[in-house]
Amino acid sequence: MRIGEFAERAGVSTRTLRYYESRGLLPTRRAVNGYRVYDDEDLRLVEQIRTLQDFGFGLEETRPFVECLREGNPTGDSCPASLDVYRDKLAELDALIGRLGAVRAQVGAQLARAEADRSAAPEPLCQTRGHG
Repeated sequence: MRIGEFAERAGVSTRTLRYYESRGLLPTRRAVNGYRVYDDEDLRLVEQIRTLQDFGFGLEETRPFVECLREGNPTGDSCPASLDVYRDKLAELDALIGRLGAVRAQVGAQLARAEADRSAAPEPLCQTRGHG
């Protein structure tokens, strides 16, 4: 299939497909007339890339999954390198969750302090009220 039809089936732009090609994630094959051509295996590659990007993986992080599919494996995550990327992403997410948990605790403590101060103090002169 040609690039326009392929882009539509894959749910991406032709520009995105060209970018994937330039990054070596999608093979560049051309028909005799010079048009790019794609097949169902290419569709699997793009679907794998898009799924991982939807999960928050960077484009380079998708490379081991794409290479795994290109090697003929049934799924992109059936190779050791793909599993390593999953492990790295989970560690990254765990660290982020930890940082967010710490920030949440700090904001909660600030709110509790502010509410305690407010209930102990006289009404402020600049009290915010609803408009209307």
